[in-house]
Amino acid sequence: MKLERRFLGWSALAAGVVWTGWLSLAVAQTPGRWATGAPALSARSEIALAELAGKVYVVGGFAGEGELEIYDAATDRWSRGAPIPRALHHAAAVGMDGKLLVLGGYADGWSPVESVYEYDPATTRWRTRAPLPTPRGALAAAVLGGKIHVVSGAGRGRRNTGAHEVYDLATDRWAALAPLPTPRDHLAVAAVDGRLYAIGGRIDGSYARNLAVNEEYDPITNRWRARKPMPTARSGIAAAVLDGKIFVFGGEATAGTFNQVEAYDPRLDSWGTYTPMPTARHGLGAVAMGGRIYVISGGPAPGGSASAVNEIFTP
Repeated sequence: MKLERRFLGWSALAAGVVWTGWLSLAVAQTPGRWATGAPALSARSEIALAELAGKVYVVGGFAGEGELEIYDAATDRWSRGAPIPRALHHAAAVGMDGKLLVLGGYADGWSPVESVYEYDPATTRWRTRAPLPTPRGALAAAVLGGKIHVVSGAGRGRRNTGAHEVYDLATDRWAALAPLPTPRDHLAVAAVDGRLYAIGGRIDGSYARNLAVNEEYDPITNRWRARKPMPTARSGIAAAVLDGKIFVFGGEATAGTFNQVEAYDPRLDSWGTYTPMPTARHGLGAVAMGGRIYVISGGPAPGGSASAVNEIFTP
């Protein structure tokens, strides 16, 4: 967006000062605006977050490993759900077919797990589903073609795996697909127009080794390819899809946390910059609903910090 400012102009010539009329100056204005929603019931980071039937489900994370909190955007109110059976942080979550699925993560400190839990909002009950073939934390997941794709993350010793596995909720079965070319953790994954995108992240848990990598997966050919990198290398990020673009929020590095908002347009293979987050943070979650993106929780400082922040972005 551009904001046009006009002012009176004069031009000095050899014969004297001459009126030139109105001059126009185009001043760049970063697109997007922010609003504040009701804060979460507890402060935390490294959460798993997903949207289901117009509500945001926040589960696990530092300072809230077993808790489930539910945000109703229509009323701007929070409530508590049944605690998850196993306390987790650095898990992934998706909403699908009326259920919340929480996949992987770390438990008992930094032990990567293979657990998959399903929450039914209608009964407020959890049940265990078929485990991940590859235990890992700081992974990422997205729904593509009616199935859940779980990508990369860190296994034992916080070492990266390129594992790319797909889950069929109807059959409760997993299958292996082409591994991610650049194994990493604390990345974001999003699905747009039948393709999967793995963006950013870090090497072996070190935010001193952040990445700007952007790789695209084609389920028809079962192949990955490199796309234009993210402008800012970062990890501990969150992403949400709106209007065919992937918006990436926050992150952390050795020097501090990020407030950057950058969006990738797969059709043009290009990135754009948007108004920064009011609160820089990492280990946060983001979900798009009703033309807005809700960016929730996360640590304002690198490491184990936490917040209950709920900031709402409109592009």
